[in-house]
This record gives sequence, structure tokens and C-alpha cells, in this order.
Amino acid sequence: MKLLVSIILGIALVGIAFPHNAANAADTRIFIDPGHGGSDIGASANGLLEKDLTLDIALKTRDILNEQYSGHTLKLSRTGDVTKSLDERTNEANKWGTNFFISIHINAGKGTGFESYTWDGYYPEKERTNAIRDTIHDEVVKATGFTDRGEKESNFHVVRETKAPAILTENGFIDRAKDAKKLKDDDFLNQIAQGHADGIARALGLPKK
Repeated sequence: MKLLVSIILGIALVGIAFPHNAANAADTRIFIDPGHGGSDIGASANGLLEKDLTLDIALKTRDILNEQYSGHTLKLSRTGDVTKSLDERTNEANKWGTNFFISIHINAGKGTGFESYTWDGYYPEKERTNAIRDTIHDEVVKATGFTDRGEKESNFHVVRETKAPAILTENGFIDRAKDAKKLKDDDFLNQIAQGHADGIARALGLPKK
């Protein structure tokens, strides 16, 4: 009888897609990094500063995750307009023991749309990191309607030096009038944040409240 039950349960579980770390969802530590800050303004154009936009999106993402999802704790690299080095950001995340790191940025270079990055090196968590990134990427594009510029890899410090799975997102182009107009709209920033929050929750297996 026990063997029969085991077989039936095994068959029932086939094809079910479990979240990447559903078993550890209650212990999930999420580190959100608003890019730039303080004396480092990042990109600027069309009356916008990257450091202000990244902080706004990060704070909104934090609030949505806390209001709509459970099973996690959150920490931000900054919650105000302060200068913080790249080393300080990754060291803080690693010391805290984060399970997932996301750095939020705004692009420049006259393009348009959304793109995301993971580290281009070789590391044990690469496959899982890319899978998490893919989920978040899709949710942001869906929430915003941004042109999808693709899922990419690079050697950015924050995705390379963070021990946990780490991604970086580029949310529109500050020097492209079409994107800048959207980035000036608080409702649109809410959409960007909702996409990040929903993607993080789905990728990490966070239950809805």
C-alpha cells in the first residue's frame, strides 16, 4: 500500500513547476540596490537624474513586496540620497547573507526600452541566476510595455561580486524623449516597481498575502 501511494504521489508531482527556492521562501533575504546616489548622479537628461529615479523605483518595489507578499525580509543599499561605493553595496549584501540581489538602473545612449543583466563569468549559480532573471525580466516587460531589449550578460561589479544570485535592470533611456516622458509619470514608475516585485516574488516563490 505504501509503495502504491508513493507511486501515485510521484505521478501527481510530475510536471509541477516549483519556484526556484520555494522550500526556503520563509527565509528569503532580498537586497535591493538603487543605483548611484549622493555625489554620483548617474545619467541625466530631460530634467531627470538617474539616482532619483532608481531610488523611487526601489522604494516602491520594497513597499509592494511588503504589502502584497510574505516569506521574506528586505534590505536596501540606500533609502536616501547618499553616496555609496560599489564595494560597500556588495559587501553589505554579502555580510547580511542575502539570498538575492537586484540593482536598479536607468539607461542612457539614445536607445529605448528595458534590458537586464547577469554576470558573464562562470559560477555555480549561473543557471539558477539566469532563470530568476528571466522571470523578473518578463514581468517588467509585461507590466510596463517597454520595448524588450533582451536578457544580457556583463561584468558589472554588483553582479560579479555578490555571492548570491544577482541581476541588474536598466529601465528605459533617460536621454530618449519617449522614455523620459514615461519616467516622469509616477503611475509608470509604479508599473516598473510592480513588475519588479511580481517578478521577484514569482522567481523566488514568495506567497501572496
